[in-house]
Amino acid sequence: MSGTRFHGVIPPMLTAFKEDGTFDWEGNEKLIDFLIGSRVHGIFILGSMGEFSRLDAQERKSFSEFAAEYINGRVPLLVGTGSCNTREAIDLTRHAKDVGADGVLVVTPYYWGLTEENLYDYFAAIAQAVDIPVLIYHFPALTGQQMSPQLVKRLATDFANIVGIKASVDSITYVRQLILEVKAVKPEFSVLVGFDDHLFNTLAMGGDGAIPGTANFYPEVTVGLYESFVKGNPAESLKWHRTLLPLLEVYALDNPPIGVIKEACKQRGVGIETFVRQSAGSLNEERKKQVSRILQKVKEATAVSRQ
Repeated sequence: MSGTRFHGVIPPMLTAFKEDGTFDWEGNEKLIDFLIGSRVHGIFILGSMGEFSRLDAQERKSFSEFAAEYINGRVPLLVGTGSCNTREAIDLTRHAKDVGADGVLVVTPYYWGLTEENLYDYFAAIAQAVDIPVLIYHFPALTGQQMSPQLVKRLATDFANIVGIKASVDSITYVRQLILEVKAVKPEFSVLVGFDDHLFNTLAMGGDGAIPGTANFYPEVTVGLYESFVKGNPAESLKWHRTLLPLLEVYALDNPPIGVIKEACKQRGVGIETFVRQSAGSLNEERKKQVSRILQKVKEATAVSRQ
């Protein structure tokens, strides 16, 4: 794991907005400082949790510029630059490089189903257009696309700057195949999972970390899990894993769960508003109470884990 450039816990950072839907720059600064202060190993902006699909290209560029300047090298910065339009993806990727991002995370195109050759051509075009590190973002439940481990291996082998993947998949078998097949030909390739509860299993199999949504508001749980594992204490890591499990209840409270994650941040005192751009809604009072109950449950479990 130490040989990979991108590893550990890299939160898919929320994008804070004011109630009028414009960027809340101060709120975003507070969230960045909270995450860095919690010892995360990087920050990923403009992913699914960052509401990239509800931002236009210029807004994505503006937010990238802000994040790169404010983070200022304190932790590695990954920028989401994927698009259904390959030209736009290349333009956003070049812009991310220009503002100083450490790498880009490129989601597969969505809406139309694509053959593996078309998916290969999409990532090949982006990788050939820049020399910035590129990570594949595979989220089949949202995109409808399937990236076989063999296709990932082919891309990683053919392009030196394709250096990792975020695999947001339920199948731990898929993650195992990535670790066994891709790392066999490219040991420095980063295998990161998007589903929080797969972090422990992924580390145990030789993977590199996670890009977990709950790290926006409870980063100490996944950071504790990762740090204890790499320090050679799997028993402590397993305690953190069990502490993490109740947190996952937040994902069932709304779809998409972005408003839930923002409410959890607010309740933990991060200092951001909970506005979510349409077509997602805000939480009612009962859902807010459910968030409070989940946070209290994890607070109690965290106290036990630290003993």
